[in-house]
Amino acid sequence: MNASADLEPANSSLWDTTAGIMAVVVGPSGAGKDTLMNLAARHFAGRSDVHFVRRVITRDGDAGNEDHRSVSELDFDAMEQAGAFAVSWEAHGLKYGIPADVFDELAQGRLVIANGSRSALHHFRSAFPHLKVINITASREVLAERLMARGRESRDDVLKRLERSALTVQGSYDVTDIDNSGTLEEAERAIISVLEVLVRK
Repeated sequence: MNASADLEPANSSLWDTTAGIMAVVVGPSGAGKDTLMNLAARHFAGRSDVHFVRRVITRDGDAGNEDHRSVSELDFDAMEQAGAFAVSWEAHGLKYGIPADVFDELAQGRLVIANGSRSALHHFRSAFPHLKVINITASREVLAERLMARGRESRDDVLKRLERSALTVQGSYDVTDIDNSGTLEEAERAIISVLEVLVRK
């Protein structure tokens, strides 16, 4: 899928002059990305200078650990054609969209934080001139333990998947890595610290 940046958004006059920063949080399955984003959202609750994006996803509203807007594939495609997304992509059989109203938030100088995907970072870079990537990761041993605890895959399947997957972000992006192999409290402090610095920029 292409970023909806290829379509002209309603507020395209703000395209190259957005004052805010888009922070996209990525990471492999099992790294704890959703949990850390939820903790960060709780920390920044009530802040007018920070906006957490509610993604549009073609999955059930109760699925996953993320507050998202659930839509059918047909509705998603219609929204995409109408230019409703700043960025959209497909992964693991699902479609994901970042609503175009994030441009309004950025134009107000806010820090906008979105749950993203490493495979879609080129779309984010095309859409947002001020992009920060936060890569949540963990050791392969920790990732394997967490994934197997979910009971969705066999040990062999998990280990094979981890062997062929990269834990780092590939490409020339402004990236901060947060290792969530230790305690959740340590990783929570780390992501909040990174976001606090971005808010002050």
